[in-house]
Amino acid sequence: MRIHVEALFTRDAAGRLVRVNEPNGEDAPRFFLGRTTEGSDCWFGRDVDDDLARRLAEAAKARRSGDDHPLAPEDPAAYEALLERAAPIQQTVTGPAYCFPREIAEFADVVSVTDQNAEILRPHLESWLDSTAPGLLTMAVVEDKCAVAICSSVRITDVAREAGVETAPGFRGRGYAPRAVAAWAAAVRRTGSIPLYSTSWSNAASQSVARKLGLRMFGADLHIT
Repeated sequence: MRIHVEALFTRDAAGRLVRVNEPNGEDAPRFFLGRTTEGSDCWFGRDVDDDLARRLAEAAKARRSGDDHPLAPEDPAAYEALLERAAPIQQTVTGPAYCFPREIAEFADVVSVTDQNAEILRPHLESWLDSTAPGLLTMAVVEDKCAVAICSSVRITDVAREAGVETAPGFRGRGYAPRAVAAWAAAVRRTGSIPLYSTSWSNAASQSVARKLGLRMFGADLHIT
C-alpha cells in the first residue's frame, strides 16, 4: 500500500500529500485511507491540521468491527463529516487496488508505442499522443493498423508504475483492454519495476479487466478532496 500511495501522489518532507504524481498534477486529496488485510494507513493533505488528522485516524481505526471484510467498499460518511467542518467536500473516490500475478500472458496483436510509430494512435486514441515519450512503456492493441486500446504508465516512481487504460469507443467489449494491460505489465516487470492497477468501485469495465487477468486485490482505497 505504501508503494501504491507513493506512486499516486507526491509528498512533502513531513510526509503530507501534495499533488497527483503526474505532470501538472492536481492537488492531492485531503485524506487518503488505504486498507489491506493487515490493517489500514492514513495519509493527509498538507492543509489538514494535526487535530483533524488525529480525528480522521481515530475514525479509521474505529470504523469496523472484526467481523467485517477489511477490503469491502468503504463508507466515507464519517470522514466526510469531519472534513466538511474545515472545507466543502469536492470529490470522494473509493475503489480496489491490484497487483499482478507472477505469470503474465502476452498477445501477438499488442505493440509498443513510441514517438517513432505514434501515428497509430490516430484517429481513435489521439489524446494519448503525449504518452509516447521514452520510458513510459506504452502498449496498444492494433486493429487495421490503428491503436484501439492502450495502456501506459501514468504514475511513476523508482519502484513502481500505475497503469492508465483506455479502449476507444466502438471497440469496447472485445477483450482488447486486458491484452494491452498484460503487455504493459510484462514490460514494466522487465525493467525491474512493480506494475500496479487501481480503479473505482463504480468502474465495472475496469474491474472486469482485473478479473480477466487474474489480478490480486491487495488493498482498497478511499480518497476525499
